[in-house]
Amino acid sequence: MDKNKVKILMAKPGLEGHWRGIIAVSSAFRDAGFEVIYGGHMLPAEIAATAVQEDVDIVGLSILSSNYMRLVSETVKELKDRGRGDVMILLGGIIYKEDFPALKEMGVAEIFLPGTPLDEIVEFVRRNTSEASQKVS
Repeated sequence: MDKNKVKILMAKPGLEGHWRGIIAVSSAFRDAGFEVIYGGHMLPAEIAATAVQEDVDIVGLSILSSNYMRLVSETVKELKDRGRGDVMILLGGIIYKEDFPALKEMGVAEIFLPGTPLDEIVEFVRRNTSEASQKVS
């Protein structure tokens, strides 16, 4: 595996079953040349543990249920508790715009709503991972 590739863990915290978005975004990241680790349904602690184990640069969360504030908060806490507060967090799903500032304050780098063109998501990662894409082995 190329050590300079950006590594992205894609996960669905919680148990809701909407898969289309996470699969489409995961495929777009893979097709763009990023290394994608597909976690599927995971608890926040499992997401953080996997992020540490796989040494990821980004955690992508897909949430279409109304409890996204709690799930994001718990995931961020778990990452920080494991010394990975530096991981970029991307959030996709049905997110109320009035919650964007609080989510960004929690540490979410960007929020993508349903219908966001996949190339915009990929381009955001490319623009914001210049240091991550030049990791030294």
